[in-house]
Amino acid sequence: MIEGEEKKGKKDAESVKEILGVVSSEIPGLIKSLLASVFSEEAGKNMGKAAAAYYRELKSGGLPEEVAVKMTEDYMRTFTNIGAMLRGSGGGRHAEGAGSSVGDEIQRRIRENVEKRRKGSSEEEE
Repeated sequence: MIEGEEKKGKKDAESVKEILGVVSSEIPGLIKSLLASVFSEEAGKNMGKAAAAYYRELKSGGLPEEVAVKMTEDYMRTFTNIGAMLRGSGGGRHAEGAGSSVGDEIQRRIRENVEKRRKGSSEEEE
């Protein structure tokens, strides 16, 4: 019975090692690419173009100036909230729970990579 517990303990340790390997290799790149997609010069230009197009569409749809401006401000606020969420998650903090979607994505990627590695190692054993 002790032998079975030792094997289980080794498998648990190997699983932890796999998870840590995935975490250390995947998370920095994921956070870096998320931040780059929001804070790059190109992203800023694209946000400006998107806001201008959104405003023009609201105006051409017949909305009053003040309503179109307010809605465009709200639209842009969405982008800045995403940026704040990413900055908060980059430091390991979750400002008012906003980082939870980033955390969910990280957990999903970790699970996928661990599962791929497990499938690969189980195929090798067969």
